[in-house]
Amino acid sequence: MTTLRLGVNIDHVATVRNARGGAHPDPVALAKAALRAGADGITAHLREDRRHMRDADMERLRAEIAAPLNMEMAATAEMVDIARRLRPHAVCLVPERRQEITTEGGLDVAGHSVALAPVVAALAEARIRVSLFIDPDPEQLRAAAAIGAPVVELHTGAYAEGHAGELARLRDAAALTAELGLECHAGHGLTYENVAPVAALPEVRELNIGHFLIGQAIFDGIAAVVTEMRARMDRARAASG
Repeated sequence: MTTLRLGVNIDHVATVRNARGGAHPDPVALAKAALRAGADGITAHLREDRRHMRDADMERLRAEIAAPLNMEMAATAEMVDIARRLRPHAVCLVPERRQEITTEGGLDVAGHSVALAPVVAALAEARIRVSLFIDPDPEQLRAAAAIGAPVVELHTGAYAEGHAGELARLRDAAALTAELGLECHAGHGLTYENVAPVAALPEVRELNIGHFLIGQAIFDGIAAVVTEMRARMDRARAASG
């Protein structure tokens, strides 16, 4: 049975901080607390518009946490330069639209492979693991493999919204990642109530969860919610065999 890792996305701690423009709550302090509670890594999205994480946050995370740092970012020259300077453990390339509230869909790797291939290569040259955030679609998975990305993160948003057939779609996509030699991660919209079926997929190695954990931490504290999510993931993986 493969180990299932939990990456905690801390973006929305920064969202709360930025609502007042000060320094509290500190996303780096939250990251450290999440790791103490059992998280395996930290995910943070440095957007082009800097609506939540700031450049200084990323620099502090890189300097102050020993656990893997997964930097989400758009495939732009500015972000590639920042990533190559910071050298996080991993980069997850995601689509960005200025007016979106959150990431609304997966990256269209098949339609933009010519532009994405040199970005993947530049990050890999800096010894950064590259992941592509994509919908659970065979064409996108094959395109990700073709441009040399070693990891994909399956977008679980449609599943989390309860759309019919999405769990089967995720199951088929996860199986295809194994055939293609890709490491499989998953995330977006996962909660206590819906995480178990995704955690049970044997090919999935990592779940990245943010909004729910940060929201629930308002009621229960970050240590309690990370511990509970970790336990639910582990039970689901153990039950799957």
